Amino acid sequence: MPKEARWSYLKASAPQPTIGTTVDDAMTAIERDNSSLKSVLPKDYARPGLDKQRLGQLINLVSDIGLGSPVDRAKDILGRVYEYFLAQFASAEGKKGGQFYTPSHVVRVLVEILAPYKGRVYDPCCGSGGMFVQSARFIAAHANGNGNGGKAKGDISIYGQESNYTTWRLAKMNLAIRGIDAQIAHGDTFHNNRHPDLKADYVLANPPFNDSDWRGDLLKNDKRWVYGPPPAGNANFAWVQHFIHHLAPTGLAGFVLANGSMSSNQSGEGEIRKAIVEADLVDCMVALPGQLFYATQIPVCLWFLARGKRNGRFRDRRGETLFMDARKLGTMVDRIHRELTNEDIARIADTYHSWRGDKDAGEYGDVPGFCKTATMDDIRKHSHVLTPGRYVGAAAAEDDDEPFEERMKRLTATLRQQQNEAATLDAAIAVNLRELGYGG
Repeated sequence: MPKEARWSYLKASAPQPTIGTTVDDAMTAIERDNSSLKSVLPKDYARPGLDKQRLGQLINLVSDIGLGSPVDRAKDILGRVYEYFLAQFASAEGKKGGQFYTPSHVVRVLVEILAPYKGRVYDPCCGSGGMFVQSARFIAAHANGNGNGGKAKGDISIYGQESNYTTWRLAKMNLAIRGIDAQIAHGDTFHNNRHPDLKADYVLANPPFNDSDWRGDLLKNDKRWVYGPPPAGNANFAWVQHFIHHLAPTGLAGFVLANGSMSSNQSGEGEIRKAIVEADLVDCMVALPGQLFYATQIPVCLWFLARGKRNGRFRDRRGETLFMDARKLGTMVDRIHRELTNEDIARIADTYHSWRGDKDAGEYGDVPGFCKTATMDDIRKHSHVLTPGRYVGAAAAEDDDEPFEERMKRLTATLRQQQNEAATLDAAIAVNLRELGYGG
């Protein structure tokens, strides 16, 4: 970090009317000494319309926050502050906010299931880089006994792409502020694939839902469409096939899609989904509750694909798919937003790991209403529709051990009491109406 860009230097210059120019110069110096941030940082603090006194006051205000102590640095305070403002901005922007931010609790489900300890991690529509941040956190949280020699950093290489220039800059800053090395390219993934030869061990993504403006008519004969040409009016299965195209022979993919992707038969989507299922690529499907996203209130689902279900790392899962219905999980945090709790995330991830046969993950068992392992024939009977609710069945009714006769006596007594209360209320209403001159 160059001297003229250190916080102590900016704080000393905060009272000066030239503080805007000083901040711009600091940004330029950071880009000069950090090639990965070239042309990324904002440099418009000297513009006439920005109140320089307020800017200086803001610097002084931030200076009072304990971001620089060793303890705070260990907790990634600065990175968490950045993520907090991303989330607040996404919430305030509503639908537009969903273009660059995936709620961290949704990302955690993907990361906890895939467990990207080492290898190449790829997100071709990376937004502000949340998938990569959570991957790094996962490795740090599982530093002991993680199959990576206890290293908190992990042996992973990060690759990404983002089409929106402003969002691409957000991603670059989000990763740089945490010291995460990554190759994040700017450009349209479909029409200008910046990582054409990449074969990833893990693909994590939250592509735009039902994108109709992806110019698919220009890519009708693209080599990525192995399982069928995706419709020009909806990019869902273009994304799915792009992910598959970039998977290594033993690679795993986890991504978010609109629920319609599990059952749609429009414009050939059903045939593409059938071909992917018949290729035995679908490892797990998870239905999530609604109201998890800032961009949409519709419920979404998680797809998990596996290139090789028999690769020696886990049990042989060929011909099997796990279905989970998690629509009843989550807690409302405000009037319109729901979040998955740590317990919810652990339940989903642990169920998958035990089904997959991870070491020390415990024995798997179907749970009516929540999870079910299905065979290829089961899926064929449902016409290759992948909606978990079709497979997991209904939850078992709780048996409270109350004898039928006693239950009926109790319920009848309650009914009689409620009928008496209703008669009393009806009489009181009649009296009030008569007093108002509307009585019979």
